[in-house]
Amino acid sequence: MSWKTAACILGVCLLASIAVFFYLYRKREKELDYMIAYLMKLQDGAELPNPEKQREGKMGILQSEIYKLMIRLNGQRDMEKSERKYLSDFLSDVSHQIKTPMAAITIMTDLLKDPGLSTEKRLEFVSNIDRETERIIWLIKNLLVLSQLEAGVLKLKKEKISVKELLESVMKSFEVMAEVKEIGLSMGVPSEGSSLREKTHDMFLVCDVRWTTEALSNIVKNCLEHTEPGGFVKIAVSQNNFSTNIMIRDNGKGIAQKDLPHIFERFYKASNSDASSVGIGLAMSRQIFLLQGATVSVCSREGEGTEFLIKFYPVKNQ
Repeated sequence: MSWKTAACILGVCLLASIAVFFYLYRKREKELDYMIAYLMKLQDGAELPNPEKQREGKMGILQSEIYKLMIRLNGQRDMEKSERKYLSDFLSDVSHQIKTPMAAITIMTDLLKDPGLSTEKRLEFVSNIDRETERIIWLIKNLLVLSQLEAGVLKLKKEKISVKELLESVMKSFEVMAEVKEIGLSMGVPSEGSSLREKTHDMFLVCDVRWTTEALSNIVKNCLEHTEPGGFVKIAVSQNNFSTNIMIRDNGKGIAQKDLPHIFERFYKASNSDASSVGIGLAMSRQIFLLQGATVSVCSREGEGTEFLIKFYPVKNQ
């Protein structure tokens, strides 16, 4: 091969290399232009593109990672928006709940300024102010607890306790209330021929005893409040390989079907609720159960009664 031929071949190869270089350079420039335009659209609030239509190669990988980052950022933004709405609703609910007793206190305080007010009336107003003040303190205390539960700030202990001991503690708190209202409060019989005491002797739960007692007490109190004299509230328990089940049942007023899906919501008051009811107890109970991996469900018929079922599942590494 002559040197002229070699020079020609070398020249052609050089030109081809330059052409390929410029082609790849131009292609990379287009890819960069595309990515810049892509990022600018995202900054302008454009919807995220379909991931199936992403580009190939390293630019495709970069685009995919940007897509994932934007998904995470959008999720965080939605969460923050939800938290702001929750806080706004919470403060609105709190102010609404406190407004009524505060208005009553203001009115009675003004009435106490009357120098001609009789001693009997003065003592009555002071007693009413004291009662309303206690109601506000109770409300704020329970709202703080509920907010801590919902935020996951309140840490629950893991304690082993006899189911019998737990339920007897709950029942003891309501013996007087049940007697005054002439309502039968009892532990049921889980199966024929054996008492609950015998059945629960070897049953244990791993839970936060204080707060689980509070949660169960809220449900028992709700049942007692909505049961007429002569009625009953029964607690029964059963245990299997999957869960420990506590059933609390009454034959009271029942809950309307339209109210049933909402009774565990904070500040929700069913149509047949007492005027003094705030709507915190059941919401708090549900949150306490959920934080311990337990579930609570309810079924009810108006005029026939209500049944709450709480299921505690075995705690791992207990």
